[in-house]
Amino acid sequence: MEFFEPSPVLLGFLFYKKFLFLPLLAALALIRVAVGHGIARWPALIALFLSAGGIATTFAPAAGLAEGELYVAAAQFMAEGGGMAALLVPAAFFLICSITPRARWRWLDVIHIVLLLILLGLWWWTS
Repeated sequence: MEFFEPSPVLLGFLFYKKFLFLPLLAALALIRVAVGHGIARWPALIALFLSAGGIATTFAPAAGLAEGELYVAAAQFMAEGGGMAALLVPAAFFLICSITPRARWRWLDVIHIVLLLILLGLWWWTS
């Protein structure tokens, strides 16, 4: 291995963190909002909006929308804590759904926990 060659685990973590986690979380939150009952919908809706904002911030430069105060504030939040804060905040809101009563389709919570464990495991591995 050469001096400046990154490890495959690091590259996988960066790809997962940047392009996979938030879209998958947004899809899970959208499903929970669509089929949920009562109070379980609200944390999922917040997680959906936060995830969608993170996705929009990630792809705004490619769309030529990387200007303005809103983008700058969102990009600063996305960079907070090495980029993990913007991932863990919507994940925490979606975790609230898993403890609410009468939440339907508990397999969504299992998938979310697996996605979160992958993220945290890769983060630990690369630290």
